[in-house]
Amino acid sequence: MNTSAPFITEIAGGIATVTLQRPEIHNAFDDDLINRLTREFQGLGRDTVVRAVVLAAKGKSFSAGANVNWMKRMAEYGQDENLEDAKALAGLMFTLASLRKPTIAAVQGSAFGGGVGLIAACDIAVAAREAEFALTEVKLGVLPAAVGPYVVSAMGPRQATRYMLTGERFNAERAAEIGLITEVVDQGQVLPRALEFAEILKNNGPRAMAEVKNLVRYVVGHERDEALMAQTAGHIARVRASSEGREGLAAFLEKRTPNWVRK
Repeated sequence: MNTSAPFITEIAGGIATVTLQRPEIHNAFDDDLINRLTREFQGLGRDTVVRAVVLAAKGKSFSAGANVNWMKRMAEYGQDENLEDAKALAGLMFTLASLRKPTIAAVQGSAFGGGVGLIAACDIAVAAREAEFALTEVKLGVLPAAVGPYVVSAMGPRQATRYMLTGERFNAERAAEIGLITEVVDQGQVLPRALEFAEILKNNGPRAMAEVKNLVRYVVGHERDEALMAQTAGHIARVRASSEGREGLAAFLEKRTPNWVRK
């Protein structure tokens, strides 16, 4: 195990756990970590063994967002260089959010700025009671644009606007109230609970779960009209007619385990 790497990935029983492991800098990220994590998530998305992905971290913080030294470099960049940098961060968030496998954030400590974005980009998030959160970009005269779509989706526009504008801190209970966090647990239960979710998820149909994520993305922002009704009806019809849909129904009727569940 290379402890100098910014993160490690362990795969066991169909669950991939990606653990940020630079506690000395509060798991802050820079362009190198962004590129590495993007490639890692892309690889896990292609890995047929992996059924669920857990994003965890070591140390007091889940992620403090941008690394100070990286911010210093960015301050010297021109607009074109800043654009490429921003595209890379946006690409990481998009890769994580659009993964065709369920993702769970195991938030053992506080998260700020882009760290909040990582949490928002995951499907499920378990946090320790002690964790705190903040979108602090405005305090630096910038804004959380790259993570914005995922934060707004998780928290809703009203709450996202408040916390993006104020930069104020909020605790785990508040994060759960506004939708950023799925569940709040004691510190020692964060990773076990995240893995418990992963165990539940890996017994579900892989394509069905990917289609659930597609469904949610499509429904958000669309009016509940005839076009949406037609789209959702066509969606379920295609999935029912798929090999996985047929296998799931057959397994239910025959009172057996479907073939996607590994024994």
